[in-house]
Amino acid sequence: MSTNFNNLAEVATHFRKDLTGDNRKEKDLILFFAHNGTGKTRLSMEFKEMGKIANPPRDTLYFNAFTEDLFIWNNDLENDTERSLTFNRDSAFFNGLQELEMETKIGTLFQNYVNLSFRIDYENYTVVFSRSIINEEGNAETIENIKISRGEENLFIWCFFLAICEIAIDQVNSDDDTGAYNWVKFIYIDDPISSLDENKAIAVACDLGNLIRREDNNIKTVVSTHHGLFFNVMFNELVRKVKNKTYYLHTKKDFTYMLSDTGDVPFFHHIAIISQLKQVVESGEIYTHHFNTLRSILEKTASFFGYDKINKCIEHLAEDEVLFNRALNLFSHGKYSIYDPREMGADNKDLFKNILDGFLEKYEFYLPEIFIEPAEAK
Repeated sequence: MSTNFNNLAEVATHFRKDLTGDNRKEKDLILFFAHNGTGKTRLSMEFKEMGKIANPPRDTLYFNAFTEDLFIWNNDLENDTERSLTFNRDSAFFNGLQELEMETKIGTLFQNYVNLSFRIDYENYTVVFSRSIINEEGNAETIENIKISRGEENLFIWCFFLAICEIAIDQVNSDDDTGAYNWVKFIYIDDPISSLDENKAIAVACDLGNLIRREDNNIKTVVSTHHGLFFNVMFNELVRKVKNKTYYLHTKKDFTYMLSDTGDVPFFHHIAIISQLKQVVESGEIYTHHFNTLRSILEKTASFFGYDKINKCIEHLAEDEVLFNRALNLFSHGKYSIYDPREMGADNKDLFKNILDGFLEKYEFYLPEIFIEPAEAK
């Protein structure tokens, strides 16, 4: 079942009705999939702003690109030694942190993902990181004031947010009305897995699922993602375990919005990836790393049919078979790997498109309506 909306404010209103029972049955969770560029971040802000009107001064604790922007690196350009991650002291997001033992709460979560230590300076609103290593002499050594990778930074911010969510759940359930986060009625999470590999994405989904499933959790939650695997894991973690609605949100040709119910069965990860590859071909923005993605689809298909080589998945695709094997080996390894993505030339784009079209024609994958982009939607 699908519902049309004129703007994102109407979608946000629909979500609030789902969570409060105005749409017949009250839900505890909304999980929805939407491609990048659909307006997920804008939707989260619409939802948040409605909370300021309905329940002044606010009712929504949110995680999105604006949350990540509250953290900025000071790389000590003068001496290049005292590097720290600063967080915005003017944001209400950080109210009352010093009394909440944040290092312990964040650290317990953060250590599930990375081998890093950190220290929060509450007076200067900074975080410094360190890493323990074994030096060339075989002795343990700690490297201080390091600049962590973008993926590690995103994980730290995510753990920071998740720790605050745990505190909010505890405070909402307590009789103490002075808690810094006892005002939270909704948690809205928009795409928490940017810059993460698939293993980390799965771990984040599982940890978030554990939080939402807490028996004492009386806060309603909205989670959005453009990542098929993350959606699948969240679905499997939570379906039939909490009262939920799962949707697919996309924009239509006239720039309005359609919200489709995904039903009781999540989509397969490889189907979502095939859909994304079709979008890449249609946009013309085909990069070398998309060959890696296509190779992954071929490997899953070969495994399903019991083939000993992925080459058998592309047999008899006209003259492109030999060219594809060469391109696959070239673009999936060495300097053309996913660590150095670059846009392909016109000839290779045509080759990629022909192979993908031939593969889909040969195996006739069914792409559910929820994966049809607005340009294709009827």
